[in-house]
Amino acid sequence: MPTKPMNTRMRSPTPSAPRLALFWLGLQTVWGALLGISLQARSVQLASGNALDAYGQLAAIGASVAAVTQIAVGVWSDARRKRGSRRVEFYVAGTAGGAAAIAAFYGAPTFAILTVAYVALQATLNLAIGPYQAILPDFVEPRRLGAASSWLAAMQSVGNAIGAICASLIADARMLADTIDALLIATCAATVAHVRGLPAREVPAHAPFRLTMPFADLFVSRALVYVGFFTLVGYLFFYVQSALGVAALAQAKQQTGLLILVFTIVGAAGAALAAKPSDRLDQRFVAMAGGGVMVLALAIFVAAHALLWAAVATCAAGIGWGIFLVADWALACRIMPAGSAASTMGAWNLALVLPQIAAPAFTTWFLGRFQPSAAAAPREAFGLAICEILLGIGWMLRLPASRNGEYGVT
Repeated sequence: MPTKPMNTRMRSPTPSAPRLALFWLGLQTVWGALLGISLQARSVQLASGNALDAYGQLAAIGASVAAVTQIAVGVWSDARRKRGSRRVEFYVAGTAGGAAAIAAFYGAPTFAILTVAYVALQATLNLAIGPYQAILPDFVEPRRLGAASSWLAAMQSVGNAIGAICASLIADARMLADTIDALLIATCAATVAHVRGLPAREVPAHAPFRLTMPFADLFVSRALVYVGFFTLVGYLFFYVQSALGVAALAQAKQQTGLLILVFTIVGAAGAALAAKPSDRLDQRFVAMAGGGVMVLALAIFVAAHALLWAAVATCAAGIGWGIFLVADWALACRIMPAGSAASTMGAWNLALVLPQIAAPAFTTWFLGRFQPSAAAAPREAFGLAICEILLGIGWMLRLPASRNGEYGVT
């Protein structure tokens, strides 16, 4: 009896967007814990006499290390990618070093050791983050990039929320470090295991990076808005502790963590609100609307003297931030010039990393120049953030108009 010939061709494994994005959850858990709560709380513990200045210096130093590391490692990983690498060696090395640095950060007995641990943490985690940012174009077909990107956004929100919850509720420093490390290592292992079984896409040939005026204007506007955002996030803990009078460190951490959690959840609602308008309206004005809601929220923070009003301000800020992110990304997808993965991502990411340096550095200088009281300092920092965001959304008027997904100029 004749038999049908067996099909010896094996189908290539299909990339799973959730598994590719899972490592982002672990990485964002780290930043959700550190940037909003732990960096500030550890500064208070180890530099109590001058916590605001200590925090500002530490945050600026760490962000500087992140900027340099991402650009350098991005170019290096691209070179290895062209020789067949899947970049997983960067994920593994960065995670191993980052896990050790997290343990050192939470166990540091002095501010000097804390500084060394934080610098090591920024260097090692960004050793992984720089190459990881190219994971979608490495393995996902262009027609599926939109849906895959939504998984990265979801993992970022969930990771930030998990980190804030852990930092606010786990009082034991060693347990907190172990919890964050376990999640970081587990998500890295899951993504690496998936990537190792996937066929790497052919490295595309791109035109060299070319700086255009629309890209420069979008970069400046985005950077200015992010300076205001990082001023809000960076000084929220001090606002809760000093301006709202929550003196107990543990209680301040819990209330700050709750506000960050609310901000993250409500931000998703803001993003959903902005989805259709960003496709149908001039995206500049959608982004400006989001920034305007952020300004209103900061004004409420400045005037508030009770946690209830701070919660209202947090909800407004989350909605505004979600709206801004969607429109900002839509603008970027059409304005960003073509280039190699490393140069384009490195240049674009500087609009996020540099504000992490500028926000604490400039706010520290500003507060030192005018020397407000401890209770007034966070309010003045938020007032400064209002000016920064207003300048950023005003700069967007320099961008070409967009309607129905098209721009007046290219």
